[in-house]
Amino acid sequence: MSKEPILEVKDLEMHFPIEEGILFTREVARVRAVNGVNFHLKPGETLGLVGESGCGKSTTARAVLQLHRPTAGNVLFKGEDLTQLSGERLRQVRRNLQLIFQDPYASLDPRWTVRRIVAEPLHNFGLAGSRAELRDKVHHLLETVGLDPSFEGRYPHEFSGGQRQRIGVARALALEPEVIFCDEPVSALDVSIQAQIINLLQELQEKRGLSYVFIAHDIAVVRHISHRIAIMYLGRIVETAARDDLYANTRHPYSKALLGAVPIPDPAIERKREKVLLEGALPSPRDVRAGCDFASRCPLRSSVDKDDRCLKEVPRLLPIAGKEHMVACHYHDQG
Repeated sequence: MSKEPILEVKDLEMHFPIEEGILFTREVARVRAVNGVNFHLKPGETLGLVGESGCGKSTTARAVLQLHRPTAGNVLFKGEDLTQLSGERLRQVRRNLQLIFQDPYASLDPRWTVRRIVAEPLHNFGLAGSRAELRDKVHHLLETVGLDPSFEGRYPHEFSGGQRQRIGVARALALEPEVIFCDEPVSALDVSIQAQIINLLQELQEKRGLSYVFIAHDIAVVRHISHRIAIMYLGRIVETAARDDLYANTRHPYSKALLGAVPIPDPAIERKREKVLLEGALPSPRDVRAGCDFASRCPLRSSVDKDDRCLKEVPRLLPIAGKEHMVACHYHDQG
C-alpha cells in the first residue's frame, strides 16, 4: 500500500445557516454539522468513519465530494484542491470520486430500467460508444457485481434490497473511479445480505485497487472491512488509528463508550468487561462552545479536569508518541 495519500481532508467545515423572517430574512444561528474534520486516505485503503446518527458523517462525505460547498477547509485529491475547482474541471475530477447511497431503493429512479441506470454515468461523460459497446459495458458491470446481464430490462421494484444495492455498486463502478464513499451501504439490509455486499466490496477493492471511505454506525461491520477507523463526534473526529490498534488501545472516552456498546459473543467475557456509560443529552450542533464538545457527557472529566481545561480549550487531534494513532482529548493518558 502506497504511503502517499490519494485524498487529504484538512480543517473541513460545513455550516448551515438558520434564518428567520418572511420578506427580509436574517441569519440567527448556524448548524455546525462538520466542524474542523481532518483525515487522509491511501490508495487501496478503507477508512471507516464511525459515530452516532447526526454526528456529521454523511455531510462530511457530501462536502468532500463538493455536493455541498464547504464553509471552510481544503479537500486534496492527488494534490489538487477540489474546493478551488468548478465547472468542467470539477466534473472531470468527480469521475474518480463516486458515492454508494444508504437506501438502495430511494437512490434508483423507479421509472428507469437497470440498463439505463447503470449506463447513465457513461452517457454523461461521453463514454457510451455504440449501442453494442454500451450493452457490453452494462453487461460486464452487472456480471462484476454478481447480477445476471439478462436483468438489464427490469425495473428496481423487481429486485430484492441486496440486488438493488448491487445495482448501485455497478453504477458507482461505471466510470472506473479510484475512490468510493460508501454511505452506510448495508444498514438497510438483512444481516446475511450485509455480509454478501461487504464481501463484494472487498473483492472489488482487491481486483481494482479501490480506496473506500466506509461510513457506518455499526462497529462490527466497520471493524471487518476497514484498515483504519476514525471516530466522529458532533462534527469532529476525536480519534483515529489502525483498526487493531484502535480496538486494543482505545484512548478517547467517547471511543471507549462507543466500542464498549458492541456485545461480545462470549457470555463470560461480556459479564466481566467494564463498560463506559454516557450520561446527559447530546449537545446541539447549533451551540457554540469554547471547549470540548464531549465535556458535558465525559465520564473522565470530573476526576481529572481540576482547572476546567475541557470547558475552555478545544482539544486538537494529535498523534500519540509519533504514531499514526491520533486522539483529540486533553487527558487521554489518564483514563
